Amino acid sequence: MRVIAGEFGGRTLVAPEGLTTRPTTDKVRQAVFNSLHSMGVVEGAVVADLYAGSGALGVEALSRGAVHCTFVERDRSALHALRQNLDALRLGDRATVHATDVMAWVPAMRNVDIAFIDPPYAFDGWPALLALLTDVGLVVAEADDPVAAPDGWVQQRARRYGRTWVTLLERADG
Repeated sequence: MRVIAGEFGGRTLVAPEGLTTRPTTDKVRQAVFNSLHSMGVVEGAVVADLYAGSGALGVEALSRGAVHCTFVERDRSALHALRQNLDALRLGDRATVHATDVMAWVPAMRNVDIAFIDPPYAFDGWPALLALLTDVGLVVAEADDPVAAPDGWVQQRARRYGRTWVTLLERADG
């Protein structure tokens, strides 16, 4: 796994050991960030990488011009890999790591432009999670199926990449 483009393009990232996380493939990250680039939303953005795993999505955003990323992850193996990646790229001043449960932490999240959300397999809490994201303008959701837009959100796009669906949801009033 590597950073696709930007300041850290080509740099290798460490992935967590075990089967509790599913790292976003290079192909999917490239497609996601090509789409976000065409929207002009990453440069200067404040982002959050929820269920961060190795932090690949947040690191890619930082590499492409995001000013800060908050990473939220509770799995110890994933946290170890995430911290290794942030240390190797010297991103400590542009990143914050919260070692906690996403659903418990999200109500405290403020002033985030883009939230990258790649939860564990068989996650069924999308409506509850999206309802908590009151201060986020755009969500990039990775799941086994397209994520339906609940009240207050508009599905901008849903694309399938192999077994992974990526859905872009934008706040309806945003």
